[in-house]
Amino acid sequence: MLESPTHAANSLEPHWMPFTENRDFKQSPRLIAKAKGVELWDHKGRKLLDGSSGLFCSPAGHARSEIADAVHRQLQENSYASSFQIGHPISFTFAETLTRLLPDTIDYAFFTNSGSESVDTAIKLALAYHRAKGEGHRNRFVSRARAYHGVNMGGISLSGMVRNRETFSLTLPNISTIRHTHTGATPFEKGQPHEGADFALDLEGLCETYGGNTIAAVFIEPIAGSTGVLVPPKGYLEKIREICTAHGILLVFDEVITGFGRLGERFAADVFDITPDIMTMAKALTNGCIPMGAVGANKEVYKTITEAAPANAVEFMHGYTYSAHPVACAAGLASLAIYEKEGLFARAKELTPYFLDAVWSLQGHPRVKDLRGYGLMAGIEVEAHGKKVGAQGTALQKAMFHNGLHAKFTGDTAILAPQYIVEKTQIDEMIDIFRKTLDKVEASA
Repeated sequence: MLESPTHAANSLEPHWMPFTENRDFKQSPRLIAKAKGVELWDHKGRKLLDGSSGLFCSPAGHARSEIADAVHRQLQENSYASSFQIGHPISFTFAETLTRLLPDTIDYAFFTNSGSESVDTAIKLALAYHRAKGEGHRNRFVSRARAYHGVNMGGISLSGMVRNRETFSLTLPNISTIRHTHTGATPFEKGQPHEGADFALDLEGLCETYGGNTIAAVFIEPIAGSTGVLVPPKGYLEKIREICTAHGILLVFDEVITGFGRLGERFAADVFDITPDIMTMAKALTNGCIPMGAVGANKEVYKTITEAAPANAVEFMHGYTYSAHPVACAAGLASLAIYEKEGLFARAKELTPYFLDAVWSLQGHPRVKDLRGYGLMAGIEVEAHGKKVGAQGTALQKAMFHNGLHAKFTGDTAILAPQYIVEKTQIDEMIDIFRKTLDKVEASA
């Protein structure tokens, strides 16, 4: 018999919430009790619009019956099977379907359970690849300032967002950081900045300092999303690719946010016409319905690692209990089918000009410091108003929730990334709520 709980039955106290001010939240909770399409309802029955697709992971909208039905069928047929030395059919079907969607040279998919696990897996793949080539001395990794690559220790080590790592001092060695590309010199510039491609030369500088032959991989978010939507300058990613190729360095694109149509094409790699050697994915992979991530690798990475191992030996000593979970694979297949059947990537591209114009209508508001955007993703940076960084953003996020809009904030930057099924009238409503909330903050500041 279970012991009596120490808290009331409806207490929020036992749940230690992630990335949340727990003490404040439990005094004034903001709970989503129901979701459908672009709309959310809180625990008091009030309706909100989802301005950030959850956490950028539900572009086809919430509560899709097609995914629920696929998950239900899979649960009844095979609710769990290990992928260690056995396997199950649906994982191979999903890998085949997914790799057809990936850039042409990305031929293999390794399944994880999150973007964070995908990044740690990519780190291990890079080390294993170079070791298999007889270049085990390549053990340095390069990331960028203001980068976000998840919260596992590998991703934290690569992270350039100081608040995410300041408490966790035990990080991986041999991590070098190059500058991010956002200078603030040209605020309100829509799309790719025209200046700043030369920031890629920071990587060349590291090659000169440490030796390009010591660097295993460079991790790049094509658009740095979680830090506030930092769009790469024209020519920047091309130069990064060129330097990596010249020095035999693997280029890893972190497409956890930008993948699956967010920028109007399949992946940022397609948008910017840059092919990485390895890609990390998650979020929209299953429309946010079941936790899952994936790492895509090109044929050279796969063949080099597998063929270097002795016969009848495990080639890559890595994996998770829930790698390629059959129910997650079912959710993923159903999600990819929705994206294709409804032409959602093309719809995101079609909606982009309207969405960005709506966001840019906030230019000139006294509380708005900068606007940045590409595809169906925009960063709206507000003035700190002399307060600690993040104080204004936190207050605005809470106020917007009560005004009927869910918007993800990082520091003092709101990140709007609506579902691809959003209607133009709903975009207008989101911006209207955003503006009116800003007006109230301005009036009370």
